[in-house]
Amino acid sequence: MSSSFTFFLLLLLLLAFSSASSADNYAHNINNGGEDKKYSSSSPDEGGDGDVFRLEAPNLDETTLDNLLSFGHYRKTCAQFESIVHRKVNEWLNKDRTLGASLMRLHFHDCVVRGCDASILLNHETSERRANASKTLRGFEVIDDIKTELEKQCPTTVSCADILTTATRDATVALGGPYWDVPYGRKDGRISIADETEKVPVGYEDITSLLELFQSKGLNVLDLVILSGAHTIGRASCGSIQDRIFNYKGTGKPDPSIDPKYLDFLQRKCRWASEYVHLDATTPTKFDPIYYLNLHKNLALLSTDQLLYSDSRTSPLVSAFFRSTSSLFNHQFAVSMAKLGNVGVLTGDHDEGEIRTNCNSVNGAY
Repeated sequence: MSSSFTFFLLLLLLLAFSSASSADNYAHNINNGGEDKKYSSSSPDEGGDGDVFRLEAPNLDETTLDNLLSFGHYRKTCAQFESIVHRKVNEWLNKDRTLGASLMRLHFHDCVVRGCDASILLNHETSERRANASKTLRGFEVIDDIKTELEKQCPTTVSCADILTTATRDATVALGGPYWDVPYGRKDGRISIADETEKVPVGYEDITSLLELFQSKGLNVLDLVILSGAHTIGRASCGSIQDRIFNYKGTGKPDPSIDPKYLDFLQRKCRWASEYVHLDATTPTKFDPIYYLNLHKNLALLSTDQLLYSDSRTSPLVSAFFRSTSSLFNHQFAVSMAKLGNVGVLTGDHDEGEIRTNCNSVNGAY
């Protein structure tokens, strides 16, 4: 079988995944009518290709998740919500572009623990935020700034969970990634437990563990491969990879799968655990599918990323994406991010959620 024919079959597989997940593709266009103006996924000066992705779903009276989340949730109560988030995110990224990837990571940490309930934002002695797995998380000040402005404009209306989900989308766009519509109506959780962060991937898990985690959240193998592609942007601390480059699995030697020249660079760069290194060794400031080509060349920074290429369950998808266009990657990234943003959401009156007035603490805890 020719390689081109194999690649064609892989693309068909990707399209089948997307089609089968149409119920999960929650984004559709909202007629304006006072709602915030939608903006393109990237502009020429952001390094994108100008494509705007709208992941269409049937018109269900602007409502998804069995009438629990709605694209028009804030239309009458806080019509300026999206424009405030958009403006604030871009203000912060104009000062520090690295915050974009930090917001994406913060959102992921939130959603894979108790669901997308902003429990990662709660700041008390035994909260997720104080756990060892959260020590390098950043972006909290961005969410606080947005919340402060929204409390002035629309008091006790917009949840911290909706803010974090939307800020992540806007940060992705600002970095040159795709746009997707976000349904709203998430409530904020009242529980945050540090020990529960042990399930968050830290970079040395095996693929089976990652697949089990993703499946427990209603995500699939395609989502795993695609959301790992967020490592096309951002950095990791050298402390998180020192075992891999100096003492892999206690051998006293580096991981033999690392490209020798890349290994030499990492060993010189990461003498100190406090240093940082780009996750994408080739195009570290560009949102693109080159991340997957790096895996093919043994240039993955994290061992979990490199395993995506060597494991038979994920390698065909990695191969498809490093041969694909940016448009295909962007499209599927938007689909998977929309799914991630709806993991374990709190919505109704009987699930112990609330609208926090301060994202750092539950209501009444001052």
